[in-house]
Amino acid sequence: MDRHSEWQLLSDRLQEMLKDLKYGSVTIVVQDGKIIQLEKNEKQRLK
Repeated sequence: MDRHSEWQLLSDRLQEMLKDLKYGSVTIVVQDGKIIQLEKNEKQRLK
């Protein structure tokens, strides 16, 4: 997979994770200069 395809895949996955996220965070985990993991932490607000 070339560099452009990797960035496109990352962009697509991030957009999918952020699409319905109202409160929380998305963490990008890097090892040896490469992104190895994406983590989504969603919070539920109670009113």
